[in-house]
Amino acid sequence: MTDFSMTTDKDGVATIVWDTVGKSMNVMNQQGFDDLEALIDQALADDAVKGVILTSGKEGSFAGGMDLNIIAQMKDMAGDNPAKGLFDGIMKTHQQLRKIERAGMDPKTNKGGKPIACCLPGTALGIGLEIPLACHRIFAADNPKAKIGLPEIMVGIFPGMGGTTRLVRKMGAMAASPLLLEGKLNDPKKAKAAGVVDEVVPADELLTRAKEWVLSKPDIVKPWDAKGYKMPGGTPYHPAGFMTFVGASAMVNGKTKGVYPAAKALLSAVYEGAMVPFDTALKIEARWFTNVLMNPSSANMIRTLFINKEALEKGANRPDVADQTVKKVGVIGAGMMGAGIALVSALAGIEVVLIDAKQEAADKGKSYTADYMDKGIARKKATPEKKDAVLGLINATTDYSALKGCDLIVEAVFEDVGVKAEVTKQVQAHCNGVFATNTSTLPITELAKAAKSAEDFIGIHFFSPVDKMMLVEIIKGKQTGQKAVAKALDFVRQIKKTPIVVNDERFFYANRCIIPYINEGIRMVKEGVAPALIENAAKLVGMPLGPLQLTDETSIDLGVKIATATKAAMGDAYDDAQDEVLFWMFEQERLGRKNGAGFYAYDEKGRRQGLWDGLAAQYPVADAQPDLTDVQHRLLFAQTLEGVRALEEGVLEDIREGDVGAILGWGFAPWSGGPFSWLDMLGSAYAADRCDALAATFGERFTCPALLREMADKNQSFYGRFGHAEKAA
Repeated sequence: MTDFSMTTDKDGVATIVWDTVGKSMNVMNQQGFDDLEALIDQALADDAVKGVILTSGKEGSFAGGMDLNIIAQMKDMAGDNPAKGLFDGIMKTHQQLRKIERAGMDPKTNKGGKPIACCLPGTALGIGLEIPLACHRIFAADNPKAKIGLPEIMVGIFPGMGGTTRLVRKMGAMAASPLLLEGKLNDPKKAKAAGVVDEVVPADELLTRAKEWVLSKPDIVKPWDAKGYKMPGGTPYHPAGFMTFVGASAMVNGKTKGVYPAAKALLSAVYEGAMVPFDTALKIEARWFTNVLMNPSSANMIRTLFINKEALEKGANRPDVADQTVKKVGVIGAGMMGAGIALVSALAGIEVVLIDAKQEAADKGKSYTADYMDKGIARKKATPEKKDAVLGLINATTDYSALKGCDLIVEAVFEDVGVKAEVTKQVQAHCNGVFATNTSTLPITELAKAAKSAEDFIGIHFFSPVDKMMLVEIIKGKQTGQKAVAKALDFVRQIKKTPIVVNDERFFYANRCIIPYINEGIRMVKEGVAPALIENAAKLVGMPLGPLQLTDETSIDLGVKIATATKAAMGDAYDDAQDEVLFWMFEQERLGRKNGAGFYAYDEKGRRQGLWDGLAAQYPVADAQPDLTDVQHRLLFAQTLEGVRALEEGVLEDIREGDVGAILGWGFAPWSGGPFSWLDMLGSAYAADRCDALAATFGERFTCPALLREMADKNQSFYGRFGHAEKAA
């Protein structure tokens, strides 16, 4: 069954409708390209057809892009010579879209040809915009909810079906850069203002206006196919264009630190393509797109940030129990975390009871939502009416009896077992729904002892700030039942977050991995490694923050508290090598960003001013500095080996959750696809050997886990052994 159909009216206008079978939004595959080409050939060959309109059969959208499951598999399907197979396949698509663009015109005179208009009822992303860019005029419905753009860079690729070349030639490199390099999406009116679409019309006039244009015998020669074409803003060797490309190169390298291959490849395709004729530029784009697809980074990013993330959000690991949609949630504790949880719940349309010990504190927690909505109104992302509706869902009170009817409780009070136990008892005197405790470190099984039913008790670890952080870590206690897990998962889906589910052990998964990263950076300070080398090594390998800056952001006193509690729990097994530096900083009252003094110095407005000079005075920088790769491997292996141990011990049950959680939770080198994807890139044999070398030089914390050693001996990969390809698809 084809996704494309064509009808021709009495006026000779052929309308091709794209309607992907079994999907709520159109997505493209190779068969779709072939079917579209066949209909274009038919229309161009039919003398009765005067022009073509391409539109969507989906209400409110044109297309969501390529099927990324297929892109992720393209390299494997490209034959014995995958680079050539990929390039040939991409060039075939270029030729198909070029056929639309040329529309039967004489190649020498540009005479003849049939006008082809594209009508966008709504959202048009990726190939859903690249196809329209090959058409002669783009009409977009005045649909403020629609998003139009090229977001490929966000999943480790770039617009490689002609979108890069056409957009730069249509708008110029400077104007196109936010759409290409940042994946910026616009509503139809902003897309027209930017020069992406040609007309924005009322939705009920979309096809009528397009038909009028098709029948008006318009000039359909694209600017880049006309004689005398000059690129807007100039080419690389034009005085204005030269500055544009110099600035773009600096911006890309400044933001990506050179670790994201897609951004560099995109810029190369634009730079090289700008100096040659259009058809040659398409070949250059195809070569750079092939280069990106051959790099394991792109496949890993697509797998983790799209396929696996989407699978988890759709309930890949949800227990098979009845729907547990939350209708009324009680949030206990109106501090920063509780206020954030109340906000995202109300935004999702859930009734919220926000409780604190004092009414003033409860009201302050509710005001967090009011402030958030005010900012949205100022940016024209919300309305006063929406603000009133959201605030109307939040009941800020000190009265626990208001919790009656809540089917989920989320407790977010002070991180203390005794305090949480007392609150649990107070809540359950009025409400017996599923009880979730928001904690980052406290054992769920221990906290569940205060509850009436350990089966209905679960951990939910939100990351701060709640409204911005996408990950939520759900922790099962030893006796947590399937209904509680399903309730937590359904709630996280309602508030549009990404869940991972782990079992109950110290620090769960996220903190278990990120604390060693921080500790390794602090250890190196004590060893005399230059703090600037530590921080920059982390950023040059894709970490968003160096370990010292991250410590400042999370606060040094919190680090001291965690270290003290961990040592008390672990006794002689605790490795305290980093504590000397951490505790000394604490004694100096350098608590991090929150008091304007930490590993970094800050000005009176709280802006970082560089690393603190006093750190080098106390811990002098050694004359001999380590190799950059050694520093980077210490920082990355400190995290990934804990991930492997978590998998070994059953804390982590699914490596998809390990990779998605690492990137969304603490920003683990997104270019790699996550810790397990990174180990697969290295290869298990090399990773095991590297563990041995690191352990011999730096200590037993780098000892190769038994699981990794076994996989190295068998030449296995994590996704080969533990993958869920059938679920991801």
